Amino acid sequence: MSEKATPRKREIQGVVVSKSGDKSVKIRVERRVLHPRYRKIVKLVGAFQVHDEKNELEIGDAVTAVETSPISKNKNFRLKSYVRPEALV
Repeated sequence: MSEKATPRKREIQGVVVSKSGDKSVKIRVERRVLHPRYRKIVKLVGAFQVHDEKNELEIGDAVTAVETSPISKNKNFRLKSYVRPEALV
């Protein structure tokens, strides 16, 4: 009964827009939300730093990242999986 529930980790999906440094990439995440007043769907864009342990990502790769404890000042996500654009064709 005293089991502590682990918080659910947030997952984000996006596209690699730059290789920021060693073992780091920046991904762009788009999400569509309904505007509360005008009832129109608007596109919100965010950018996140993701930890890439093996330096395997290239610009344009589609990735999924999962939230972790802070790795550095701006990195709170680590790579979960990726798909190269050539594989999608």
